[in-house]
Amino acid sequence: MDKVVPSAAEAVADVPDGASIAVGGFGLCGNPVALITALLERGTRDLHVVSNNCGVDDWGLGLLLAADRIRKITASYVGENKEFARRYLAGELEVELTPQGTLAEKLRAGGSGIAAFFTQTGVGTQVAEGGLPQRYDADGGVALASAAKEVRTFDVEGEPREFVLEQAITTDVAFVHAEVGDRYGNLVFHRSARNFSPLAAMAGQLCIAQVERLVEPGELDPDAVHLPGVFVHRVVEVGTDIEKRIERRTVRTDAGAGERG
Repeated sequence: MDKVVPSAAEAVADVPDGASIAVGGFGLCGNPVALITALLERGTRDLHVVSNNCGVDDWGLGLLLAADRIRKITASYVGENKEFARRYLAGELEVELTPQGTLAEKLRAGGSGIAAFFTQTGVGTQVAEGGLPQRYDADGGVALASAAKEVRTFDVEGEPREFVLEQAITTDVAFVHAEVGDRYGNLVFHRSARNFSPLAAMAGQLCIAQVERLVEPGELDPDAVHLPGVFVHRVVEVGTDIEKRIERRTVRTDAGAGERG
């Protein structure tokens, strides 16, 4: 039952080339950077990453991207990473753009054993009709485009509405960051750092969690646990002094500051 491993390097040591990895985080909030860095140092490559976004140029998943370790990414937002845009437009990266709520549900469904689901999100757009560029060629042409998806009409409150079929996502591995975890793998996330992490953890066949603080079994209030240990296979303690970055800092000018002297 004790799932603790001594280091991030040991935790990711058997993640193979070509693996698919679901990674928690939203922007730079809740990024499992210790695990990402350990995978970078190990040299693992040809990865298919599933995450809300791909970090920034020098942090988070952007570290793996800059080192040419990511072959494909399934994400919903990619606007803060210039290297991502360069690689995508140059045909060096395959990108599967997915609406944010749909991506969250794909991960949740995969972790719950649900093969697919219908949603209204994307109906009448290229999300459903196909044709979204997933990979460009060296000349800027579309080398690979998304396929059309099944659209079906259901009666909702007496009104016919169209829904698009979305397949669930499962991955070989999941990386998540939690504020507190116990030796059995039960995790507690800190506020908004919870974001995609429980869903990513559920989708991974092997879930590795980095935690800031490790406690003994029984110390966590069962009602406070955000992710049960049944979804977590390895836990590594990284400490509370790890570096955390803000994606974009915005400050407000206090209009009354000058008057107060």
